[in-house]
Amino acid sequence: MPAPKKERVVLAYSGGLDTSVIVRYLEQKGYEVICYCANVGQKEKYKDLEKKALNSGAVKCYIKDLREEFVRDFVFPAIAWNAKYEGRYLLGTSLARPIIAKAMVDIAKKEKAQYIAHGATGKGNDQVRFELTAYALYPGVKIIAPWRDKEFRDLIPGREQAIDYANKWGIPVKASKKDPWSSDDNLLHISFEAGMLEDPGVRPLDRMWEKTLPLDQVTAKRQKISVDFVQGVPVAVNGKKMKPADLLDHLNTIGCKHGIGRIDMVESRFVGMKSRGVYETPGGTILLSAHQDIEALTVSRDLLHTKNQLAVRFAQMAYFGFWYCEEMEALDAFLKQSQRHVTGRVNMELYRGNVIVTGRTSEHSLYDAAIASMEADGGAYDQGDATGFIRLQALPLRVHARRAARLGQL
Repeated sequence: MPAPKKERVVLAYSGGLDTSVIVRYLEQKGYEVICYCANVGQKEKYKDLEKKALNSGAVKCYIKDLREEFVRDFVFPAIAWNAKYEGRYLLGTSLARPIIAKAMVDIAKKEKAQYIAHGATGKGNDQVRFELTAYALYPGVKIIAPWRDKEFRDLIPGREQAIDYANKWGIPVKASKKDPWSSDDNLLHISFEAGMLEDPGVRPLDRMWEKTLPLDQVTAKRQKISVDFVQGVPVAVNGKKMKPADLLDHLNTIGCKHGIGRIDMVESRFVGMKSRGVYETPGGTILLSAHQDIEALTVSRDLLHTKNQLAVRFAQMAYFGFWYCEEMEALDAFLKQSQRHVTGRVNMELYRGNVIVTGRTSEHSLYDAAIASMEADGGAYDQGDATGFIRLQALPLRVHARRAARLGQL
């Protein structure tokens, strides 16, 4: 009789210690493992990755270049929202996970795999982001999350045991205690957490930074740049049109030498705990400053205020992992409508960690100098009208005050 066909699993694979060990673990459990690595702009030797995956126990390895789609369909919409989770975090990892998981689902369907697997821990946000995307796009899929599996944790409870397991099976890993933190890199940012950073009072080591120069090493002089937008989408830097990934990469290079885009914060994970995250987002910081400014010029007050409120919800949804759901579809429709007139140019100066907006122009500008001017405006605005306007706005205040006076509260 022929041997029973093995069940297939697609593993989100980085080639690092955790996923290299998980490949062999799943293979030993009797699965046919298909590795998958998404290129979203991280530094990686992709030519060596496939060989390593196969040597670790995989039967196949996909490497997908998702950089253009990542920036166009995930980063730029977040910039158009001016999105920051808890008012600070520019969502770098949060935006990468749904596109990574989407491509993983596509591979699982193509390979007729019943399972997908990932190396995310049971304490973080990424497990939620991967799995919510998988369930939304592939409802019948089954999930393998080894770090939530007691059998796996009993075998490999920590980093040292993982290194021993890799050595046992001849799996080369570059794991050491030299850098006491973990990082996640993509074209929008790099994040750092764990290790020494688990103490929120400890200052990050200077050698940790990768995408931004420390300010005491910045030698660049004040630099003038401009960013052009069409309907909320960045299309050019200094008048030169670029594709999305190239544009963001270019601004990353510029922002790095000026030390722009560092954030060190304590944030609220979706699973309920507080965590400390350190982020470098040079190009994204420049783009967000530029977009906020051109939007302020071209979007009416009430629409802008409504959008700002919805941006908080968008950031939460993206951070939590609900990219593929009806609420996000509705928010996306609102975003497109709100950005119809967000077209123009923003001029800025970059200097020692700062993004300084110096001017903005747009054919869709709502700014009318004849109305806004403090000089005589020739009748474009009658200042006397403000008296009645203020009295009407104050009506509920005056009614409340009269009641308070009757009750002796005023």
